[in-house]
Amino acid sequence: MRDLVFVAFLLAFFGMGFRKPFIFVLVYAYIDIVSPQRLTYLLLNSVPISLIAVGLSVLGWLAMDDKKDVRVAPRQLMIIALLGYCFYTTINADFKVEALDKWDWVWKALAFAAFLPLTLRTKLRIESLLLFMILSASSIIIVGGIKTLGSGGGYGELNLMVANNSGLYEGSTISTVAIAIVPLIVWFMRFGTIFPPDWKVKCFCLALIFACLLIPVGTSTRTGLLCIGLVALLMIRDTKRKVVYLTALGCLGLAAVPFLPSSFTERMGTIKTYKADASASTRLAVWQWTMEYAKTHPMGGGFEAYRQNQIRYEKVAVEGEGDGQQKVDRSLEVDKARAYHSAYFEMLGEQGYPGLALWLTINILGIFRMEVLRQRYRKPEPGQEWVAPLASALQTAHIVYMLGATFIAIAFQPFVYMLIGAQIGLDTYMARKREESAWRPLRKARPALA
Repeated sequence: MRDLVFVAFLLAFFGMGFRKPFIFVLVYAYIDIVSPQRLTYLLLNSVPISLIAVGLSVLGWLAMDDKKDVRVAPRQLMIIALLGYCFYTTINADFKVEALDKWDWVWKALAFAAFLPLTLRTKLRIESLLLFMILSASSIIIVGGIKTLGSGGGYGELNLMVANNSGLYEGSTISTVAIAIVPLIVWFMRFGTIFPPDWKVKCFCLALIFACLLIPVGTSTRTGLLCIGLVALLMIRDTKRKVVYLTALGCLGLAAVPFLPSSFTERMGTIKTYKADASASTRLAVWQWTMEYAKTHPMGGGFEAYRQNQIRYEKVAVEGEGDGQQKVDRSLEVDKARAYHSAYFEMLGEQGYPGLALWLTINILGIFRMEVLRQRYRKPEPGQEWVAPLASALQTAHIVYMLGATFIAIAFQPFVYMLIGAQIGLDTYMARKREESAWRPLRKARPALA
């Protein structure tokens, strides 16, 4: 039954796509974010639907879309360069067979991210992409929020539609994405045009924000808690009544504490005693191993290079709570083939210093360009009131991703590359608008009357 539902959904959008090629882009966004093939038993598992959607997107753009004044931004060229470099490290990978499995989806994410801005020629398309991204992610987030209210969740226990610990279905990753999209949801509450922000839309957005905040609680991820704090701080910039905002934030935080499940508070308590937590201890050991590995492999070891690591780390047993905590036992643990648990070290170990530098440049340049738009349209002309808030929301979402990426290996997460594509699309769209407003046709002077 679920197979038939998803096939019907896709056929409906494909039918619309023959008249509107951009719909194929939205179909691919949905497929790449939600991965419906994981929810089905037979039909979609045997059809390369993402590849079909990409092919139809490119063909539709080539055949039917307006390509007047097509712009290629520097970051698109950087993404293509990163794609080429990843291909080089893949064919020279330490684990060639395993590297090909990751390459199979990484190249699609990078290639589509480079292509996506070419299609974002209007405000409606930019808004449609972001709306589709939010709604696609919310199909996972709402389910997780409901289950959190019902059971309280727990680390590794919250089932997000499928028993699959990869992509957006992984706890820390969905926590980061859920908190990152909060500023974008707020933007739709103020400036959305596809669904005008009436009381029904605003109620749904507020409920979705609540569900987003529940995801870190349900998954008991420390990364999610840090992302919530960062979003709360960054949103102060766009708040006119900062004192009222900070007061309300503090009151809501204090009011929420008694309702938090014990599984969440216990997990958050390990932030202070990271040496007593095997997950945190192994991360530090793997990061140290990666830095040593990069000294002898500056060009990287290709995808899945972490499989060769062998680490030793100290684990400390702690008794008591608060100031009364005492270290009662120390033990030396040995492990191997531990994942990076950080996008920064993922890039360093797999793509070396060149790949890390290129990846950092793409991300930092995106944050910088959104700041340029924020400042440029801080005092907007009529009809441009939406630009600076959207640039701010995209920038905040990107900064939250960079924080979450410190503790999760999401250097090639497709959702984030769509976000980068939306940034580039907004940047190039506003550049076209500025040029159009600056250009004035010359008028032939009329002869003076005698």
